[in-house]
Amino acid sequence: MPRNLWTRGIVVLVVLLGSVWYLYPPKQTLNLGLDLQGGIHLVLGVEVDKHVASQTDRAAEDLKAQLERKGIAARRIAREGNATIAIELASPQAWNDLLTVAGEFQRFERRNEEAAAGRLRLVMSETEIRRLHDDAVRQGLETIRNRVDQFGVAEPVITRQGAERILIQLPGVQDPTRAKALIGRTALLEFKLLDERTPVEEALKGSLPESSEVLYQRRVDKETKTERKVPYVVQKRTLLTGAELTRAEVQADPNSPGNWQVAIEFTATGTRIFGEVTEQNVGRHLAIVLDGNVYSAPRINERIPGGRAVITGQFTVDEARDLAIVLRAGALPAPVTILEERTVGPSLGADSVRQGLIAITASAAVVFVFMLFYYRLSGLIADVALGLNLLILFAAMAAFGATLTLPGLAGIALTVGMAVDTNILIFERIREELRLGKTPRSAVDAGFTRALRTIIDTHLTVMVTAAILYNFGTGSVKGFAVSLFVGLAASLFTAYFFTRLLFDLAYVGRRKVEAISI
Repeated sequence: MPRNLWTRGIVVLVVLLGSVWYLYPPKQTLNLGLDLQGGIHLVLGVEVDKHVASQTDRAAEDLKAQLERKGIAARRIAREGNATIAIELASPQAWNDLLTVAGEFQRFERRNEEAAAGRLRLVMSETEIRRLHDDAVRQGLETIRNRVDQFGVAEPVITRQGAERILIQLPGVQDPTRAKALIGRTALLEFKLLDERTPVEEALKGSLPESSEVLYQRRVDKETKTERKVPYVVQKRTLLTGAELTRAEVQADPNSPGNWQVAIEFTATGTRIFGEVTEQNVGRHLAIVLDGNVYSAPRINERIPGGRAVITGQFTVDEARDLAIVLRAGALPAPVTILEERTVGPSLGADSVRQGLIAITASAAVVFVFMLFYYRLSGLIADVALGLNLLILFAAMAAFGATLTLPGLAGIALTVGMAVDTNILIFERIREELRLGKTPRSAVDAGFTRALRTIIDTHLTVMVTAAILYNFGTGSVKGFAVSLFVGLAASLFTAYFFTRLLFDLAYVGRRKVEAISI
C-alpha cells in the first residue's frame, strides 16, 4: 500500500476512535440547550440608579458620623434624588469644618455653597456614576453566577446583554419559581438598632425622625396559616452588612420544632464590629434585616465576641437552604427586575429532540437511498462518509463543550445536505474525466484534485458566514452557527481523507481496474 494511504488510514482511524471516545456515553457528553431539555430563560434588568442611590445613602451616613465625631451639629443631612447629599448646619460658624470633612468625599463635587446659611450640596461626579452603573451589572453578573453554581445547574448560560441587562438560561431546571426567587433576590443583610424612643403608633402616623424608618416582620400563624406584618421602628444607619460573612449554614431551629434557621459567621473585621456593637448597646434590640424585612430583633444581653449569629423566621428547609446560598454568594449590588421570561417544560424539550431527530434521520435516510441508487458503490462510500461526518460533528461539539440547540439541529440538517453536495461534486467530476477517456485511476485522481478546489471555496465561504453569525447573533442563532461551522469542517475532512481513502483502496490501489461503479 502506498505511503500516503497509510497516512490517511491512520488519521481516519485516530479521528474515528477519538469521536467514539468523546461521545460515550452520549447523555454525559452532549450538552442540550434550553429548547431541547427544558428549563428557564430570563432577561434581567439591573436597576443601576438604585445602586447609585444606595452608595449616596452610605456616603451621607458616613458624613453624618464624621461630623458627629468632630462635634459639628447638622440640622439636616439627606439624600436628594439619586446622587446628591443636601447638608444644612445647625450653626454656620462650623462652615470651614464642614468643608474640611466634605473634602474627604472625593467622589462628590461641591455645589450650591451658602456659607451664611450653612447649606451645601454634594453631587456625585458623572465619572463615578458611570463606574457605579458598570459595577452594578458586573458584580450582579458574578453574584448570580455564584448562586446558580451553588444551586447545581449544569451548563448554565449567564452573560451580560447590553449596558444594563443580564441574560440567563438554566437548562434542566425543574422548579422555575424557586430558581427565579433565588436569582432575583437582592439578599442585602443588614444589622440595625431599633429606635426605641419613637413609639410604633406615632411612627405609623408619620411622626418619624429622619434617622429612622418603619420596617416590617412577616409572621405566619401556625394554626390558621394566615400572615400578618409586625411593624418596627428601625434606625436607618447600618452597623454591619452581609459583606462581612464567611459562612452561612442551615440548622434545625431548636426553639421552633419543624422550622429551620441559618447560622452565620463573620470575618475577623465583622467579628470585631459585631463585638463592639453588642458591647456598646447592651439592653437594646438589634434588628436583623434582609432585603428591607425584619427577620428578628433580639435583645442584646451581653457582648457577643465570637462573631456568630442565627437568622430565624419560620423557614422551611428549602427556604433556609436558598437563604444560605444567597448569603454565601453575596448580595446583589442593585435590585433586578425580570424583563423577559420564557419557560420550556421537559416534555416540550423531549418533543423537540424527538421531532428534530426524526427530521434529521428522515432526511439522511432519503439521501442514503438516493446516493446508493444513483451512484451505486460510490454512493455507498458517500453514505459511509456521511455517517462519519455526523459522528465527527457530534464528537467535536462534545469535546469543545458546545451546547446543542433546536436551531443547531437545523444546522446539522443543512450540513447533511452540503456534505452530500460535496460528494456529488466529486462524483460528477470523476464521470466527466471518464467521458474524456481517462483510465479509472486517472479519473479518480483528477476528479478529487479538481473538485477539491471548488469544495474548499464553497465551504470556506459558508464557514466565514457562520463565524459572523456566531459573533453577532443571539443565543439561538449562535447554536445554528456552531453546528454549521463544525459540520462543514467535518465535511472537508471526510471528503479529503475518508472518501478519498476508500476510493484509493477500491480503485487506485489495485493493479487493474476496468470500470468504476459510479
